[in-house]
Amino acid sequence: EAYTHPVRRSHISFSRIFAFITLAFIALLTVYPFIWMVLTSLRERNTVFRGPFIPNPIIFTNYPQAWVQTQFGDHLMNSLLIAVFSLAGILFLSTTAGYAFAKLNFPFKNVIYVMLLSTMAMPAASLIIPLYLQVKSLSLLNSQAGLILVYIGSMSPFSIFLMRSFFEGVPNELIEAARMDGSSEWATLVRVVLPLVKPGIGTVVILQFLSIWNEFLYAIVLVQSAALQPLQPAIFNLVGKYGTNWTLLAASLTMAILPIVIVYVNMQKQFVAGLTQGALRW
Repeated sequence: EAYTHPVRRSHISFSRIFAFITLAFIALLTVYPFIWMVLTSLRERNTVFRGPFIPNPIIFTNYPQAWVQTQFGDHLMNSLLIAVFSLAGILFLSTTAGYAFAKLNFPFKNVIYVMLLSTMAMPAASLIIPLYLQVKSLSLLNSQAGLILVYIGSMSPFSIFLMRSFFEGVPNELIEAARMDGSSEWATLVRVVLPLVKPGIGTVVILQFLSIWNEFLYAIVLVQSAALQPLQPAIFNLVGKYGTNWTLLAASLTMAILPIVIVYVNMQKQFVAGLTQGALRW
């Protein structure tokens, strides 16, 4: 024992060092595009591909130029409006439907659930034409309301699937006790069940906010008026046919990710807890 103990300690130490180096390398590869984008937004245009990695000199004039050229403030408000109403609809459907699939009994429950999950296998590009025709038939083409409805309909199935797994972790005894006390199904959901699945709600908020904020295909096809478009199509207009102002593009993208960072910082505890609970359950 006296001989093998130091060897075991050195083996554990080497394993931890190797794991740390590997994770640090992966993290560096992951964060490198973000670092390049931020540094590009702080350099002169003629030094994007020929200058040093750290810009010299560092300039900040690209940000006000990008703000003005892309009308960033107006499109930022459009994106926030679309994201807030889309998230509200997704959360309402995912919590109510997830609770129903997890805790209630109704006819064709499993069939409906399988049909709902099957929509997750359809790529967005294959749905763009029928969605375009359907939105047009509702007279919602080229409107933010039509885009919001498409986001709610296309992103709710995954959220329902996710919330159903969290609702299944809630003890049935709590729900039965609330029902015996005379609580309605809505009151049971809001007052008893939802406080127990906050990590799941936080996970849905972060994942779907990220998806809505970065979505491009539906936004550019269904909303063609420049004044009503969210951020991503407006930023894409900086990409030219014969040339691209990479410094303004990088500055616009840097500003565009700030709302995502703010949402994640405020919801990270629920997000991490949700991933942990999901890992333990699945």
